Amino acid sequence: MVLTSVEKMVGLQKKTSGIRNICILAHVDHGDQEYLINLIDSPGHVDFSSEVSTAVRLCDGCIIVVDAVEGVCPQTQAVLRQAWLENIRPVLVINKIDRLIVELKLTPQEAYLHLKNILEQINAVTGALFTSKVLEERAEKETESETISDTSPGDQIYDWSAGLEDTDDSHLYFSPDHGNVVFASAIDGWGFGIEHFAKLYSQKIGVKPAVLLKTLWGDYYLNTKAKKIMKGDQSKGKKPLFVQLVLDNIWSLYEAVMKRDKEKIEKIVTSLGLKIGARESRHADPKVHLNAICSQWLPISDAVLSMVCNKIPSPLDITAERVEKLMCVGARTFDSLPPETQELKSAFMKCSSEGTAPVIVFVSKMFAVDAKALPHNKPRPLTQEEIAHRRELAKRRHAEKLAANQEKELSEKPQSENSSEVTGNTGDTKGEEQQLTGQVEVPKAMKQEADDKESFIAFARVFSGVVQRGQKIFVLGPKYDPAESLHKLSSQCDDLPSVPHMTCCTLENLYLLMGRELEDLEEVPAGNVLGIGGLQDFVLKSATLSTSPACPPFTPLNFEATPIVRVAVEPKHPSDMPQLVRGMKLLNQADPCVQVLIQETGEHVLVTAGEVHLQRCLDDLKERFAKVQISVSAPIIPFRETITRPPKVDMVNEEIGKQQKVAVIHQTKEDQNKIPEGIQVDSDGLVTISTPNKQATLSVRAMPLPEEVTRLLEENSDLIRTMEQLNTSLNEDKKTHEINQKTLDRIKEFKQKLEQNLQGRKWRNAVDQIWSFGPRKCGPNILLHNFEGYKRSVWQCLGNAVKQVSKYRDFDNSIVSGFQLATLSGPMCEEPLMGVCFTVEKWEMNKVGEMLSTSSQDSGGCDAIENKQNEDTTPTSSCTDEVCSDSEHQDSGESVPKSPEKISKHKGEVSLADCYGPFSGQLIATMKEACRYALQAKPQRLMAAMYTCEIMATAEVLGRVYAVLSKREGRVLQEEMKEGTDVFIIKAVLPVAESFGFADEIRKRTSGLASPQLVFSHWEIISSDPFWVPTTEEEYLHFGEKADSENQARKYMNAVRKRKGLYVEEKIVEHAEKQRTLSRNK
Repeated sequence: MVLTSVEKMVGLQKKTSGIRNICILAHVDHGDQEYLINLIDSPGHVDFSSEVSTAVRLCDGCIIVVDAVEGVCPQTQAVLRQAWLENIRPVLVINKIDRLIVELKLTPQEAYLHLKNILEQINAVTGALFTSKVLEERAEKETESETISDTSPGDQIYDWSAGLEDTDDSHLYFSPDHGNVVFASAIDGWGFGIEHFAKLYSQKIGVKPAVLLKTLWGDYYLNTKAKKIMKGDQSKGKKPLFVQLVLDNIWSLYEAVMKRDKEKIEKIVTSLGLKIGARESRHADPKVHLNAICSQWLPISDAVLSMVCNKIPSPLDITAERVEKLMCVGARTFDSLPPETQELKSAFMKCSSEGTAPVIVFVSKMFAVDAKALPHNKPRPLTQEEIAHRRELAKRRHAEKLAANQEKELSEKPQSENSSEVTGNTGDTKGEEQQLTGQVEVPKAMKQEADDKESFIAFARVFSGVVQRGQKIFVLGPKYDPAESLHKLSSQCDDLPSVPHMTCCTLENLYLLMGRELEDLEEVPAGNVLGIGGLQDFVLKSATLSTSPACPPFTPLNFEATPIVRVAVEPKHPSDMPQLVRGMKLLNQADPCVQVLIQETGEHVLVTAGEVHLQRCLDDLKERFAKVQISVSAPIIPFRETITRPPKVDMVNEEIGKQQKVAVIHQTKEDQNKIPEGIQVDSDGLVTISTPNKQATLSVRAMPLPEEVTRLLEENSDLIRTMEQLNTSLNEDKKTHEINQKTLDRIKEFKQKLEQNLQGRKWRNAVDQIWSFGPRKCGPNILLHNFEGYKRSVWQCLGNAVKQVSKYRDFDNSIVSGFQLATLSGPMCEEPLMGVCFTVEKWEMNKVGEMLSTSSQDSGGCDAIENKQNEDTTPTSSCTDEVCSDSEHQDSGESVPKSPEKISKHKGEVSLADCYGPFSGQLIATMKEACRYALQAKPQRLMAAMYTCEIMATAEVLGRVYAVLSKREGRVLQEEMKEGTDVFIIKAVLPVAESFGFADEIRKRTSGLASPQLVFSHWEIISSDPFWVPTTEEEYLHFGEKADSENQARKYMNAVRKRKGLYVEEKIVEHAEKQRTLSRNK
């Protein structure tokens, strides 16, 4: 329902100080000033926390709603963290206080202590975020001061206070006396902040409102004799002021209404000066009566909206810290940005709506709307003239029909005349009707087309300038760098040169978002939230729009939920495939968290945050975007492969190596992993392998990384990616922007942490020998080089880069590529590796191989190599000269379309090409094989993705919850009782593979009394060996000949191999027996 006209809204949009962006548009009169409140609602389920991220970026403040019974949940902590990361100011609403009275039957004193406890828990989360920030800033200042001042170590005294005492953090916390907390019961329509009661009681008690405001919440009581407010209610056994003046009144009102005490209710209503209708007071449900009283006495809308107006900043009050954070992408600091970009900070801070101010807009998400809902497609009301005209046409048509019918009935006249007249008349009417229907149907056809099409609207906020319809504007992608592109560009958007990650578009339509309704706007000034039409071809999920090419793209949104649940999707009728592909593209654009992939197998895969999110995406795909029937696979569970140290005890806890081996029917593990000829594996797991043309030999060893190192690599994947980019630009001698000091410090700190965790004899100098990370050059696996004559490492960006002139220089990328391929798909079930370190301990190249590398270093050295090759007695491969020359011709023929750079680069390779293909390709394949065999030489294990699961359940259903958890391989970590209630909080971990249908099963088994929340947590090694077979006497006796109690790891591994179409070793028929007939032969 629109409360005010669009014209009034447009007028309010121009007063920036009166705008409050919190998250249905409402217009509020607050005292003398009018405010415009943009309220963006976001779902509370953990799976949809990405929606919270998109909303938070556009707001200046947020309302955090907490359940008075459940208190702080994992999602509350996630939401507080998101608000903190975006530098927006939160206010608190503690809702469902009626449950403390009606369900838990707490006394006012108990309820006060419970509410106090909830506030302390929420403030503890905020305090932890604040502390980490202060300590981080202090560490940065210390590193700066160390570089500036060279004091002797003896003079330094460590200050353990860490600077927390000096920093004022009082404004961060929630406290009713600050005015940033509202106590409410939305279902009963009431809510209040303590300032309401402070004004109310100041006249009655004779105490100033300011004093009451400070003392109504806290350890204070009222001395009725002295009419003074005293401290220390608990020590003197007195009621706190909040209980005495506030909660007691609310409790007595509830008691009177629930017990239908008419006299007491009338007394309360008259004392409060309320007017309650007869219908509400006679209603059979006491809740209706209660709602009528409370919503007049303490209206929740007044309490919440006045708190929003007073406590949440306007767009003018944006902090410098938030602006700098938005403008600095990745590792760059604000000072390293170009001067033109730094000047834009003042435009942000002013939030000015002048014509000269640069326009800066951030699009946080794209949302799909039905084309019927767009303002220009809505049916408009007819004018009086149009109604009169249509009435005339209808009358004429009716008269013509009557005349035609009368002529038919006249049978006296000759048949021929009648027929000709009748047909003539009816023909005329038909012609007129056709003309009329034609006029009506043209727009219908257009409408039909519009109805089928989903329209995308960009959900955005204007940070600076005035956005106008038809305006041309730059669309900046997340990788756009103003430092590289500013010199190429003019400030106009007309003749745009080819600049990477930047395009130009026209803003077709601007909309005012009124709940589900959209209203057309001509312009929108700074500080407002709006919808922009016509950007679906330019923006995928989020983007920065600006009229200034100096504007940097905003920092990417922080998503709390990790997409982990995958399903493959296909249409039921193959002919519907194009609609499905189009529908998936639209879904990808409409949902900020979903990922749409096409795998190597050709499957179309959806990756979602959880089961609820998956169901929502599939429903949208079927009903809105693709509009076809689809088949959905069972969820594709992600796994990781790793290796462990050899176990010291076997499956029956006997020490390995002391028992006598027995002959077993099953193949042993050694037989399963048969190693082909030409590959040597020593007892220590060192694999030696040569390239097919025998020109290079590699020795590779695999070792498990310590858990702390794997965790460190996972947490710093973005930093490793930044290091890789810096190293690449250094190798290519590109002039990059100066490396940020903060990034260098982070890289140094990361290196120190690695050195601390990689200690011991086998890890000596390991950190300096790191050659690459993998997969995709930023994963949780490491490649080390431990052979002489090679010095390259990933730490080049720290300034210790060494120019390589060794024989390995040209082919080191081939070794790294082989490592990347090996870590991307492991030998067990082609899943990525995790926590594995590969060491190249030997890399030998024959003379020809060495010459090959030197040939590609010298541009004119090809002829010399060819001569040398002819002189050399060692054959380069098993193929004859004719075959080699043929392959040379083939190579040269194939390489015609290649660029001249590539031809010159591979000239040396072409001259020495053999029947095994280019030498670099042979090295890649050999390195990949070496890594796989090195991995198989060690005990292999699968790693499963794990959810942390928090379940709230009452005591009577606790056993059933545990039964469901144990059935699904869950592990309980903690169980505690919530203070003052009979509710238990169970914290457990559960494999993602076992989580499907878990929430439904728990609800069914507990009759809805327990509800779980699942959040992706970590990867965990499955302890059982997937290749295990009994090999000792004890294991043979314990597990039997077949050991057919299949272990969990093997079950998971075979399921993945089946899905990927890989070979699975299993017997279809275990014991073939002749079929017996039931009846005897007679």
